Amino acid sequence: MTFIVKHKFTGHIEFSPGFEPRPKISHVLFDFDGTLSIIREGWPVVMLSMFTEMLPPTSSDQPQLVKQMLFDDMMKLNGKQTIYQMMQFAERVKERGGTPQEPLWYKHEYLRRLEQKIQDRIDGLRSTRIHPDNSLVFGSRPLLETLRRRGMRLYLASGTDEPFVKRESELLGLTEFFGPHIYGAQDDYKTFSKKMVIDRILRENQIPGDKLLAFGDGYVEIQNTKEVGGLAVAVASDEANNGSGKIDQWKRNRLLAVGADIVIPDFRDADALLDTILGT
Repeated sequence: MTFIVKHKFTGHIEFSPGFEPRPKISHVLFDFDGTLSIIREGWPVVMLSMFTEMLPPTSSDQPQLVKQMLFDDMMKLNGKQTIYQMMQFAERVKERGGTPQEPLWYKHEYLRRLEQKIQDRIDGLRSTRIHPDNSLVFGSRPLLETLRRRGMRLYLASGTDEPFVKRESELLGLTEFFGPHIYGAQDDYKTFSKKMVIDRILRENQIPGDKLLAFGDGYVEIQNTKEVGGLAVAVASDEANNGSGKIDQWKRNRLLAVGADIVIPDFRDADALLDTILGT
């Protein structure tokens, strides 16, 4: 059966061939960084710089190829807890005959450097010098308001450490939408995963997976949602040019490859998107 889109969209949108409306959706899961928040925009530059600095050199190194290898390692794990990127980096150090630090050490050092990069953004939000909506992916708040108005239960799960997710959710004025359902990474990484959050949503609410809708810019939340039969929207956001309406092609290709049902650049067409998803 071929699905015909009847609603008018003002921006780019892409539906997978197998897309069908889900009128029974009742629960919605969001990733945080890159999906709603852009406070941490530029994190790959910080992580790549640290990895390049700390990777033991070899005589055959070609700097651009080394950087590309490290970048690919990072982005393939984007959406998972940060510790997994650090574990992968530790393996790269071993491959080159080095003795790596513990992955948790690398994570804390990366977070220290990233905190320096975003400190002005945090201070600006705290002082109201920066309006919260300027640090949200374009159209985020109207989408959340519409979902709440339609009676949806909203959940937030992030690969970023939970204290930072809760801090930044509060600064952006998002806590009211999610209440106690804000989850993030832990130093004991085995106690948290997005899959665990999804399983908990289904179990505690006694709903089947096809009632779950997820929005994310990392492969993990897309893949985990599809595994339980949910509908997954890939937010291929261009974080550096928020509001441009342009698709990040790397995100698009990666997220379609793990089964995304829909690809969008941001939430400019929130109402039409939800009407299409719900078949209304």
